[in-house]
Amino acid sequence: MADSTSRLAQPRAKLVFVNRYFHPDESATSRMTGDLAFRLAQSGVRVSVVTSRQLYENPAASLPAFECVEGVNIHRVATASMGRGHLIGRGIDYLSFHLAAGAKLLSVLSAGDVVVAETDPPMISVVVSRAAQLRRAHMVNWLQDVFPEVAEALGISLKPAWLGKVLMGIRDGSLRRAAVNVVLGDRMRDHLMARNLDPQRIRVIPNWSDTRKVAPLPTQQSETRRGLSLRDQFVIGYSGNLGRAHEFETLLGAARLLREDSRFAFLLTGAGAKVQALRQAVNADGLRNFHFLPFQPPERLQDSLRALSPLPDKPAGPRDCRKGPALRPKAPCVRLAGRRRNPPLPTPRRRIVPPAGS
Repeated sequence: MADSTSRLAQPRAKLVFVNRYFHPDESATSRMTGDLAFRLAQSGVRVSVVTSRQLYENPAASLPAFECVEGVNIHRVATASMGRGHLIGRGIDYLSFHLAAGAKLLSVLSAGDVVVAETDPPMISVVVSRAAQLRRAHMVNWLQDVFPEVAEALGISLKPAWLGKVLMGIRDGSLRRAAVNVVLGDRMRDHLMARNLDPQRIRVIPNWSDTRKVAPLPTQQSETRRGLSLRDQFVIGYSGNLGRAHEFETLLGAARLLREDSRFAFLLTGAGAKVQALRQAVNADGLRNFHFLPFQPPERLQDSLRALSPLPDKPAGPRDCRKGPALRPKAPCVRLAGRRRNPPLPTPRRRIVPPAGS
């Protein structure tokens, strides 16, 4: 790593990230890219980013076409802004970013540069790999998901039926042209190896959290809790993107079971394709124990996470579910239970919430 950093620090080489969202956007891939890009810039690496002029929560935003933030040169391209409400509009947005980002890369990249393609929008590695070839740059894929497989797993059928296989083949070609493919875990690595990708070009690097900015702190000191009047409740929450790959029926079912118990509250912090549907379900059921917050800026993230109640030190079982510092003795216990040969039985103090789809 030290050798790689020293090579990038040479005057002629720079590192270029490609992702649809970047600072000041607060979405997940934007934050991950920003953490790495700004840290590398601080260490002397020349860093550029090719991104859109939009914000995840505001497709109509028109951020500056270029600016330098903390040593990172940000090149923003104009794209369509149909939004995420329907798949056709989303596809148009994706295609416009492919075209605009590809053109911008041809002017940004130089021989010997390293360009890192993320997976938003899907298939962007195809465009980036061609631009890298034309400019004799080195390419790295940083895969947050695997498309089109993820679409098929979500029940989104690609038509005609052969289109999925064609897209996989094109995608695989861009991965084979890369110097390195970075994946999040072993299962993703195994999937790429099953697609006959060179294991020597695959590296597993899990996503991270900056422990200088996010660290355990006393729950009762949370300003977020005070702002929502949740000072004494046991708060069950989710923070991040609630997208098409996520389900919320499990959390919603728990909120329904505990709607009359004022000791419990639910908090969703973030955004995504399914947040509006969850809001509608909460409103339809009249759940006053469910609260929503948008993505929090970096300086507020730690406090918003601190609003959630700590879990017991060990997983709760049928006989010890009343233990743990957050629950008083003989307090009700909420368990998430899937299909099991001998599932736990509900009792007056134990509620069973089957995960959605089980």
